[in-house]
Amino acid sequence: VNLIDTGKKTMTGGRLKRLQKYIGNETFLLTYGDAVSDLNIDETIRFHRSHGKMVTITGVRPPARFGELTINDQNEVLEFKEKPNIKEGWINGGFFVMEPEFLNYIENDYSILEKEPLERVASINELMAFLHDGFWHCIDTKRDKDNLEELIKSREKIW
Repeated sequence: VNLIDTGKKTMTGGRLKRLQKYIGNETFLLTYGDAVSDLNIDETIRFHRSHGKMVTITGVRPPARFGELTINDQNEVLEFKEKPNIKEGWINGGFFVMEPEFLNYIENDYSILEKEPLERVASINELMAFLHDGFWHCIDTKRDKDNLEELIKSREKIW
């Protein structure tokens, strides 16, 4: 394990670029470290190797922040679900499998990983999504942390 000081002003892409000498020429895994998931890492790596693209990003469906209503034409509530998982759309789940050549798409310390580098590899058809329908919960805020703790208390097993 190496602890690398990448600097206070270095953006997400720049931080990754500064690790290039430690990564070398091997496929590598990356996570932001701000989410809890039951993602199967072995399956994700197998998927990455199967398509031969430069980057695999994990797509997840986050839980909604509010209760969801299903309403008919007369405004009757047919169904109510408190904070269900979003049914449409996928978001970046923060887990990646990458080939070392991806680092060449990061310019400098000011590069934001989620902007130019990932947008560029998507535009050249080198970005694939491993779709994860299992448990995923971000922990970006105290509210997220509190929600996760309540979820853990309320269930025997969350994943």
